[in-house]
Amino acid sequence: MHYFLVIHHEVGHIQYTLQYKDLPLVFRGGANRGFHEAVGEVISLSVGTPKHLFEVGLLEENIEDEEIDINFLLKTALNTIGTLPFSLALEQWRYDVFAGKVDQDNWMKRWWELKETLVGVRPPVERTEQDFDPGAMFHITIDYPFLGYFLRTIMQFQFHKALCEAAGHTGPLHRCDIYRSKEAGNKLAQMLRMGKSKPWRDAMEAITGQREMSADAIMEYYAPLMEWLEKTNAENEEYIGWDGDSARPNSASVLLLVISAFVWYFSGP
Repeated sequence: MHYFLVIHHEVGHIQYTLQYKDLPLVFRGGANRGFHEAVGEVISLSVGTPKHLFEVGLLEENIEDEEIDINFLLKTALNTIGTLPFSLALEQWRYDVFAGKVDQDNWMKRWWELKETLVGVRPPVERTEQDFDPGAMFHITIDYPFLGYFLRTIMQFQFHKALCEAAGHTGPLHRCDIYRSKEAGNKLAQMLRMGKSKPWRDAMEAITGQREMSADAIMEYYAPLMEWLEKTNAENEEYIGWDGDSARPNSASVLLLVISAFVWYFSGP
């Protein structure tokens, strides 16, 4: 399943490139750092649904019930929601270093401060400034901004909702599959052909009708999971978050906290 999604993601990149190939060289690229990745991921959102897998003969039947929905959404959230704090922590560290806000003698200290505060993890063994854990990240060593991955996770759901509406989808957003929809395809192609010849807000508007990034679509997509997490955590009296040795969050409480935090972040002024 992993490679099935990866292939579709990469084909999304290829299709984007094909659509803007006739633009002047300077305009050949995504509208901003997150667009190319968001396009790849929006395709994966459709082809990963049980509905699509049934349609292409990879599932024997397409059963729609709450248990299947929750399992599907939980798996999807681990690959999407879970990347938000990871990407933010990595990019914040890069920014702090380049801005001179943290000196070389405190690089590791700052790295694990962000990891604990935003991601909720700690090093399994003692680390000192003689170590350099950030260097284990390929994107750090090649000086590649990670902010695009953060942005794409928000935008891919905006794109997905807009394309589902164009395809005439009815029902929960997480069950939408735009497969074989010419209307959705034309709407997507219209934006892709713009490349980076227009400001990213124009490209966003072309596909979604909005000129800002918004967490509304991602919240709608995960609404059933959010409701289930709140109910399940309340029933189990789970501690939400982390603030000391006695607080060891489980996966459900982490997802609930992360979703809530980013709703707050993107709903602010």
